[in-house]
Formats: sequence, structure tokens, C-alpha cells
Amino acid sequence: MSAKGGLDETLSTLVAVATRAGVAADRARAEALSLAAALAESAPGAPADWAKVSPGATTQDFFDAAVRGRRWRGAPTAVLTELVTAGSPEKVAYAEALAEVASAACMLGEPTMRVVGNASVAAAAQLQAAGARPVQVGGPTPAAAAPAVETAEQPAAVEDPAKSVEELLAELDALTGLGTVKREVHRQVAVLRVEKLRTEAGLKSPTITRHLVFVGNPGTGKTTVARLVSGIYKALGLLSKGQLVEVDRSELVAGYLGQTATKTAEVVASAAGGVLFIDEAYSLTAGDLGADQYGREAVDTLVKEMEDRRDDLVVIVAGYPEPMETFIAANPGLASRFRTTIAFDDYTDDELTDILTGLADGADYELVPAALERFHEILVATPRGRSFGNGRFARNVLEAAIGRHAWRLRDVTAPTTDELRQILASDLSDEPTEPEGEES
Repeated sequence: MSAKGGLDETLSTLVAVATRAGVAADRARAEALSLAAALAESAPGAPADWAKVSPGATTQDFFDAAVRGRRWRGAPTAVLTELVTAGSPEKVAYAEALAEVASAACMLGEPTMRVVGNASVAAAAQLQAAGARPVQVGGPTPAAAAPAVETAEQPAAVEDPAKSVEELLAELDALTGLGTVKREVHRQVAVLRVEKLRTEAGLKSPTITRHLVFVGNPGTGKTTVARLVSGIYKALGLLSKGQLVEVDRSELVAGYLGQTATKTAEVVASAAGGVLFIDEAYSLTAGDLGADQYGREAVDTLVKEMEDRRDDLVVIVAGYPEPMETFIAANPGLASRFRTTIAFDDYTDDELTDILTGLADGADYELVPAALERFHEILVATPRGRSFGNGRFARNVLEAAIGRHAWRLRDVTAPTTDELRQILASDLSDEPTEPEGEES
């Protein structure tokens, strides 16, 4: 089967499921194409194959789509998140269709070992979110299974509206590391709970802003915690739906003045009843509100929408600590609404090892002791600057290892179960790298 035929067929299946679920076909198709591009972006020739199923698309369109889809390599897509949150009967079928898209992405261009690893981890994230059956991805690698260990890089399933505050806080506490974050979320929950009880009792209560600022380096679990917070606020009765809508500048800013306000308002409307998570929010101001009219228009619209929807919307903005301080201080409307900042610390070596093993367990792989020793060696040799990916670094190491594992078994006709599961030291890269520009 050709790369075009494989992706075309899986897209048709996915669109059919989306239509049954009441999701616009164009939206589902665009999301799936972005996921496929994000998985295959390291494969030579992938842009050309990808463009064959997206008439009129260019190489730049491929890489733009890849940027939009990178967040879904380790987390459920936006449409799947909505279907799970709404309890749609099509959520499992949609997750399975996304897993098949991931598998088809392995056929774009000349697949690298990294593509196979990317696809395996992405498929596991989609299937886990919906509680779907395992689907084999990328050849001889074992089927992805629901993770037994939850980490900030392998997010918990999209929150079930029926879960209690206690259950969701327990899921938060089960995440690797994040001690400061856990304490602050528990404190925030206690404050909001008492405020709600005082209001119900007819007592005066100061208005406490529910909006949050998350600061920290990439891969420190900000999106995962935002997803849990959305469920917690729903369980507290502060939000009507509890969905998480994750966006960045590109999804708020349009190409012309005037269009940005409409685009931003539409995005906020989609998050009404839940949490709007804006990653790298400081990119809306580019350091100077006066120099970026488009970003300023988006910020002004966001502030207005936050006020209009203050009873049923929470906004979480995230990014590096210093730029976020500048971003909040640059607009009085933002400064008055974002009063709580939660800092996400970098992971320790032991925590990164826990994340790696949790991700491996989740995809039904086992890292042998020698592989764990090699990972420690890689960590020691890797600089820990701002660009270090933390949990994402561990995920990238595993993705590359899964690809090498598949390549190592390419000539094994009937591998044993242990051979299919075990990641050896030789499967780990000495110098794992992250795609340029990936900083969520």
C-alpha cells in the first residue's frame, strides 16, 4: 500500500467517525493531518507524501502542521478530548482511528526509527485517553497499552466528569515529582471550596480569581496539570463542562487586524465551561504590546472574554518564568486577573528515570537494567539549560529507543514476547535530540 493510500484510507475512516460524533469533517481531517505531520517530520520525503493527501499543500504547510500537532504526540488530541469529556459513544472509535493515522504516518517518506517511536507513543496516548483497545503501530513493535504508571509526560486519561475532587487530587499526587505544584493546587482547591461553601451559606466572600499562571521549562508537566485542574474545577461545581482547550499564538492571531478579535473570541467560546490553556502566552506580546498590533488585539479580546465569561471559564497561561512576568505586567487587565503563579521545577535524574520507565510500561515495553544505566549516563552527559526538555527529553529518548528496537528486530521472523518487549542499552541513543522549536 502506498503512503498516500494508507493515510488517505485512515483519514476517511476518521472523518466518518467524526461525522457520526457530530464533529465537522474539516476539523477532524485537519487535526489528523497535523498529527501525521508531527510524527513524520523527521522522515526524508515525508512532506511530499503528506501533500498528496492535502491538495494544494506546500512543504511549509507540512512543517506548520507539524508544529500544531506536536502537542498530540504524548496527549489526546483536541477533538478526542472533547469526545471523552462529553462521554461520546464514538470516543473509542475516534481514538482507534487516530492510532491508525499514527501507524499510517510511518509510511510517509522514508521513515526513520524515530518516526516509529513517535507513532507508538502517540497511539498509546490516544488509546489511553479513551480506554480503547491496543493497536499495533509501526511494524514488529508490540501493541501500545494503557499506562500502568501515570507521569506528567504520559497524561492521565481525559477527566471523567463523574470523578470526585478527591479522586482527581489523588491522580495529581500520583504524578512523578512536582511537589511544589501539588501543594499549591491543593491549597487552591481548599480556598475555592471554602469560598463556594461561604457563598452557599449566604456569607460574604471575597472574589478569588481562579485563573492561573504556570511557569517552568518545557516538559515539566504544565499541560497535564492543567488537564487535572479542569476536572477538579468541574468537580467543585465551578465549571459546567470541565474540558481543556489548549492553544498557542497561532490559534488566536489571524492575518489581518479585526480578524484576530473574532478568532480569539471563537477559541474562548469553545473553552466556555472549561479551561483555556495558552502555551507560551508571552508570544502574544512579543515583549512589547505596542509593537505587535495583532497580539495586542488578541490580548484585549481575551481580557474582555474573561470578564464576560467570568462565571464559567478559567484561563491558564504558561511559559518560561521571566517572559511570563513581563507578559502579565504588560497589561493591567491581565495583572488583575492572574494573581496565582505556580512554578514547575525541573525534574531530578531519579524523577526522569521514573518518567521513562512509566512511559515504557505504558507502551508495554521493559527497560532492562543495563538500559536504565545507559539512560543515567545520558542524563549525566546532557546539559541542563533552558532548552532541556525534562519529561519530554525522557519521552524523546524512549521514542528513539522504540525505533531502534524495531530496526534491531527487522530480520527476526518470529521474535519472542521478551524480545518484543525489552529495550536494551544499545537501543538508547547516546545523544538524544529534540525537534527544533518544540517548547510546550
